[in-house]
Amino acid sequence: MSHKKSRTDSENLAEILASKAGPEGAPGSGESRPEEKRLEDRLKEAETKAQENYDRLLRVTAEFENYKKRMDREMNEFRKFANDSLVKDILPTVDNLQRALDSSGGNNKDVVEAMRAGVEMTLKGLLEALEKYAVLPIESVGKPFDPNFHHAVMQEESREHGENMVSQELQKGYLMNDRLLRPAMVVVSRKPEPRTETGTDESKNEEKIKVKIR
Repeated sequence: MSHKKSRTDSENLAEILASKAGPEGAPGSGESRPEEKRLEDRLKEAETKAQENYDRLLRVTAEFENYKKRMDREMNEFRKFANDSLVKDILPTVDNLQRALDSSGGNNKDVVEAMRAGVEMTLKGLLEALEKYAVLPIESVGKPFDPNFHHAVMQEESREHGENMVSQELQKGYLMNDRLLRPAMVVVSRKPEPRTETGTDESKNEEKIKVKIR
């Protein structure tokens, strides 16, 4: 009896395994399909995340390269204009030497000539030093008035110059690496007003403007 019961249990176990077999009779294949689906979903999710991380890496790399280029440009600008404060301090000395030359044109021969020669040499040396730092004077007299480069302090009637032209330069302007360092202080011309019948060569109502150069 016990032998017959044992055979019945084995047959029952075989039937249970057969019922769980897949299409090809592989045991447990019916349970493996959901697990495989979950693994495929996780794989796709991991691939998507990896692609997102790669795209983010590309963006960060591009932003870093742009940052490096911007910093290089800013450093180049800094190097070009790092000495502008020093140059501004030198310019008043150049102005004083220029005024000394302009006022030394008298008949006191020896003294004037010696002073003029010394001042000319000093001024020449200073201008050459400024030129090494790419500092160049602005040519203004006879040029059209340009508010980007000229600071007008007064107007005067002029038959020699056209309307709105620079007729006098009271203080030189300078450029540094083609950028304005200081505008030129200038007098701007205007057309002479028509004379009246009772007018004289020097009008009583002519406006005189005094300019003080600091």
